[in-house]
Amino acid sequence: MSNNTIQNSLFIKAAFSKPTERPPIWMMRQAGRFMPEYWEIKNKYSFLEMCKTPELAADVTMLPVNLLDIDAAILFSDILVTAEAMGGDLSFTQGVGPRFANPVRSQADVDRLNTEVGNKLQYVADAIKVIQQRLNGKIPLIGFAGAPFTVMSYLVEGGSSKDFKLTKLMLHNHPEMAHQLLSKIAKVTADYLNLQIAAGVNAVQIFDSWAMALSWDDYKEFSHRYIQEIISNLNRKDIPVISFCKGSSVFAPLMAQTKPDVISVDWNADLLDIKKTLPKGIAVQGNLDPHILYADKSVIKDRIHRLFERMRGEDGFIFNLGHGIMPDIPFDHVKYAVDIIKEFRY
Repeated sequence: MSNNTIQNSLFIKAAFSKPTERPPIWMMRQAGRFMPEYWEIKNKYSFLEMCKTPELAADVTMLPVNLLDIDAAILFSDILVTAEAMGGDLSFTQGVGPRFANPVRSQADVDRLNTEVGNKLQYVADAIKVIQQRLNGKIPLIGFAGAPFTVMSYLVEGGSSKDFKLTKLMLHNHPEMAHQLLSKIAKVTADYLNLQIAAGVNAVQIFDSWAMALSWDDYKEFSHRYIQEIISNLNRKDIPVISFCKGSSVFAPLMAQTKPDVISVDWNADLLDIKKTLPKGIAVQGNLDPHILYADKSVIKDRIHRLFERMRGEDGFIFNLGHGIMPDIPFDHVKYAVDIIKEFRY
């Protein structure tokens, strides 16, 4: 299949704000814990083994392609692989999540982090090649990376956090050190996304999962400027760049300044209102509240149609959730939502 076929796919056309007969659909965390087939693999291997074994990463990436028939696949990996490659001692524990045994809290900790790590992330490029062989040009493949602030927060906190206290203390008491750390992560992230593009992904998404922890000024200083740096360093010819953060309903005007092709919007905002504030040529992705997928099927259908009617006449709209699918959402509800979307015509 040619690159031309991919460029004419619903997803790529919508990402570049071209007209489509219906909104394309993919969902964050679409290859995940709500699928029994995912657990069949997960019960045999650790999470990092799944990420680092190209055949396994491809198996998981293909689950929603084969079982849901979505319009774009997303690479199975994790936002913290960059932090591990830089020197973070990363582990994942069931029920706890990611942990770094050597958190970054001092100047010496920042200094020891490596920025030339492409060889340590080669397994991701290998996985992309396997996935693209299996997709065989059927639909586009999305690559991704974690945004510097979000990756920094895991490194500094040593894992997940509810209040980001240690991270914010570094931002406020040691801003120079925070900027050095963010600058290192930004360089690695741009290199990593370019490695994915060279390996064959058709789009990339930057995940700033914890941006909503920041005030407007802190977001501008400690997140926005680094995302701008990353996007400006991408080899993005024919490759749409999607910018996502929790808090996009607030930060969208700043996000637009980084010149992504698509802004992925959380469910706190009216999608059309956000779209109308953005410069022409920036598409929107979103923004159904994932909790709606727990509801009765009649509610799911009503909410999807309500969103589509709101966006009627707008080019540059990719259907997605405002954040990822929760692990206990019934699989048949997710499948039903995809079917409803695929039947829809403007």
